[in-house]
Amino acid sequence: MDEIEREIRGTVRKLFEDNRIGLFIGYIKGSLPLRTTPGFINGLAGIETLVWNSFCRNNLTVYLPRFFAPDPRRKEAKLPSIGVLVKGCDSRSLVNLINENQIPRENLCIIGVNCAGLVDESKIQDSMGEARMNEIIEVDEEKDGIMIIDEEKHRMKFKKEDVLADVCLNCKYPTPVLYDILVGGKASQKHLSVRKDDRVESFEKKNIEERWKYFQEQVSKCIRCYACRQACPNCYCKLCFAEQTKPKWVGTGNDISDIMFYQIGRIFHQAGRCVDCGACVRACPVNIDLRIFTSKLVKDVKELFDYEAGLSLEEVPPLANFKPEDTQGFITEP
Repeated sequence: MDEIEREIRGTVRKLFEDNRIGLFIGYIKGSLPLRTTPGFINGLAGIETLVWNSFCRNNLTVYLPRFFAPDPRRKEAKLPSIGVLVKGCDSRSLVNLINENQIPRENLCIIGVNCAGLVDESKIQDSMGEARMNEIIEVDEEKDGIMIIDEEKHRMKFKKEDVLADVCLNCKYPTPVLYDILVGGKASQKHLSVRKDDRVESFEKKNIEERWKYFQEQVSKCIRCYACRQACPNCYCKLCFAEQTKPKWVGTGNDISDIMFYQIGRIFHQAGRCVDCGACVRACPVNIDLRIFTSKLVKDVKELFDYEAGLSLEEVPPLANFKPEDTQGFITEP
């Protein structure tokens, strides 16, 4: 990790020195162990704060659309040149945003980094046994695992593969699909043993009533904090349908029908767009199983349209395209 971190810092330094960017979005050390936080670097002075490790979980592309949003007060303003660090899943979100005309490709300098998988903090805490309530005060990422020290000075070591996030276990694209500069060299698929995600198949075996019941059980936990929306790069609307008043699509209270309407609307907006980055799941404070529903959409889109989101700047997403051979089942068999 240290070698890749040095390479990232050196690359960003050269980009600033060559005046290729005015801002770089990467990761800096978090205020707590097992955490990093998005870092916005606007000059040489901040480069040494950049980090790269197994805790760089945020999808940084979520911040990009706001930098290029039209502003009538600055019609003649020059668009910024921004550098951004992307993992494999992040790069697919970036492709989506470019395809949907939310960010201009020519104003980006994309630094891709191979991802060997990111650690799920909750899995470490769940594996701490009786010490799980102790505060973690230090973490050291070693070549063969993660070492943590808690407030009682207990030292515990975990194999990285045992505490990887579920989305990383199922990741097929650890190398970014779009980049200007790739640090760390191209990845071999051997560094991650991709596991088949059979949760969707299990979900599909349920009958309609059982699926609906599971959906209700999950979304009934929702507190309408909108963290899933804010973390998702695909949710870039200036005004969310959930907050519109003319017309008013959904109430703002905690009525279960309003909660379900919001979640159904947001989830179905991900059809043909979700790249399974896990941002919504990580952001949810009440641990709603959002991924089972978005993963079902990913599977359906692949089967119906042979399309995977965020892999090509040339391929038009299926819901923005029409082909005569497209199935019409949604009309005849809704």
